[in-house]
Amino acid sequence: MQWRNVEQISCALETVFNGVLETRMRGVPIINPALSVQAIGFNPFNGDWPGVLITPWFMNLLLLPGPDSQWREQPPGGKFQQSFPYGTFEFTLAREAQLGTYALCSLFSPMFQFENQSAALAAAQAALQGLLTVPAARAVSRRDLLRGAFGSR
Repeated sequence: MQWRNVEQISCALETVFNGVLETRMRGVPIINPALSVQAIGFNPFNGDWPGVLITPWFMNLLLLPGPDSQWREQPPGGKFQQSFPYGTFEFTLAREAQLGTYALCSLFSPMFQFENQSAALAAAQAALQGLLTVPAARAVSRRDLLRGAFGSR
């Protein structure tokens, strides 16, 4: 699949995973009925398309491949490390026929801690914003350094 823009990505992900909800996940007890399938983000970053996918059974950080992604031809189940401004994360490769290969990093599963879609959406937006933001440097005081207390807060 050649990804072009956020609208195409959101439509494809939501269509595919609503289909999964209606078929493979039907009757599975880990479904939170207060939630629905929703794709968040998926703007280009370092040649790929990172975003968050909310479903009634998981919330995953997804990475969709750009045209030059080295990992796009690897088989499902493989793992690789991807760096973002916040840090490096491990992704697992997966494949859906209508989407092709994509990579996922689990954020929440199951999803029972979310009371409603708004709460899940807020968590997804915060996770994506955090991922793409360089963490602020924490100043270490001379007193903390001498007491060996740096990094303990």
